[in-house]
Amino acid sequence: MEIAKKKVRRMAIAVAGSTVLLLGVIAIPYPGPGWLIVFTGLAILATEFPWARKVLDFAKYRYDLWSAWLKRQSPVVRIAVLAATGLVVLMTLWLLNMFGLLAGLLNISGDWLYSPFVK
Repeated sequence: MEIAKKKVRRMAIAVAGSTVLLLGVIAIPYPGPGWLIVFTGLAILATEFPWARKVLDFAKYRYDLWSAWLKRQSPVVRIAVLAATGLVVLMTLWLLNMFGLLAGLLNISGDWLYSPFVK
């Protein structure tokens, strides 16, 4: 009976941690706590899986390196990184047809507003 409880607990942690991790990865390019969600998902997984602890430590280390590097850069590089992030956000919103939905609600015409996946 005890072994079954451990397996159920491990499976629940795997599902919960993986779900949080996936949501975090999706949220990374958007304003908000994307990386915090990723680290939370990895922390949940790390309670049961040693590989997740290693990935969490590695990810935190690389994130700290990235942050430190970005702080040392000129305003031009920081703005370029911000612009690239904004472009990723706009592209994903377009691919998910958010602009098309808004155009439909506001009665705005323009085929380019609609995602190629929706046509």
